[in-house]
Amino acid sequence: MIIGLTGGIASGKSTVARAFAALGAPWVDADDVAREVVEPGEPALAAIAARFGSEVLNDDGTLNRRRLREIVFADAGERRWLESVTHPRIRERLVAHLQRLAADGAPYVLLVTPLLFESGQVEMVDRALVIDVPEALQIERTAARDEVDDAQARRIIAAQMPRAERLARADDVLDNGGSEAEMRRQVAELDRRYRQLGEPS
Repeated sequence: MIIGLTGGIASGKSTVARAFAALGAPWVDADDVAREVVEPGEPALAAIAARFGSEVLNDDGTLNRRRLREIVFADAGERRWLESVTHPRIRERLVAHLQRLAADGAPYVLLVTPLLFESGQVEMVDRALVIDVPEALQIERTAARDEVDDAQARRIIAAQMPRAERLARADDVLDNGGSEAEMRRQVAELDRRYRQLGEPS
């Protein structure tokens, strides 16, 4: 069984995934795979550089993520173009990673992805788990983590699926606005449920 773990920016997806991993659930991070497909030598990076020029490249030829993010969050058309280049490549690699983990006999596997619904990756999973935090906390965490101002943090959040819509599409919700102990309690509860659901009937 594959669980799609998602949430808005700075909702704590990786932290929650590590809590599941501590209980024996392996995970694939779509952000890691997204970085893989734009490494030097990859066709996607060549396409990005051809469209936006050298300003989106660092001196060592790697992708300047901050500059690219500024461009695509300011222009929805450019963001759609970028997604059309990267999403199919990301999906192909995710499928391969998930199949490998499933073959290893895990009770269930997590697909950790910020764009579960937006990218159509929800079609690859059996259940959707949304990590939810209040928007004010998202803004505070994003500004601190990514060293952006509140306005840029709000733009990033505004470009994502609205919180209410994400929650409406969830099969399960984990409230990550409280303590780490409370988060781990919810993870343990979900882990028990997923193991039961994943057992052959």
